[in-house]
Amino acid sequence: MGFRLRALLLMMCAAFAAYGAALLEHVPLKWKPTSDLSLGTMQMTPAPIQFEAFKDAREKPDLIGENREDADKPKSVTTSDDVGAFMSTHMRELFKQAGLNTVDSKGSVIVKGEVTKFFVRETGTYQGEVAVHLSVVSPGGATLWSGTATGEAKRFGRSYKLENYYEVLSDATVNTVSSMLRSAEFQRALAGQSR
Repeated sequence: MGFRLRALLLMMCAAFAAYGAALLEHVPLKWKPTSDLSLGTMQMTPAPIQFEAFKDAREKPDLIGENREDADKPKSVTTSDDVGAFMSTHMRELFKQAGLNTVDSKGSVIVKGEVTKFFVRETGTYQGEVAVHLSVVSPGGATLWSGTATGEAKRFGRSYKLENYYEVLSDATVNTVSSMLRSAEFQRALAGQSR
């Protein structure tokens, strides 16, 4: 095999290896919000709020984003982490930031959830959307509130960069919690009152 052919093959192998390494597959989930909670006027409840780990009810649990700048060659962003556990952990942290009392067990109310959307679509911008079907139940199992909470976030950024996916998904989660905690019905349910 000639020197030029060998060099060309080596360059092609290096290019394929670089392309494969650049794909955002099986990435760990990271919490990187760039926005803060927006609560407005809120009736704070001193009652302890218990969170259960949320379930991931999405059709493709590993898929969290997709770059569609080249319509013929979309590039996926996937994770092996548990999206449901990630969402419930960080939603609970946001409740704490809002001044609510969260506990591991023996809460006055229990927040349960199913993640139905957790995805970023990248075209010219990063557009993230999060949706969680939530139930607030009493320790005896009575449903005090049930509904879907959603949040969106958008940003510009360099193409197909993992940090941008993290930030948009985190900000969409912050916006989801902001909208939930501004709801008077949801606040009543957290205080143990049914609709």
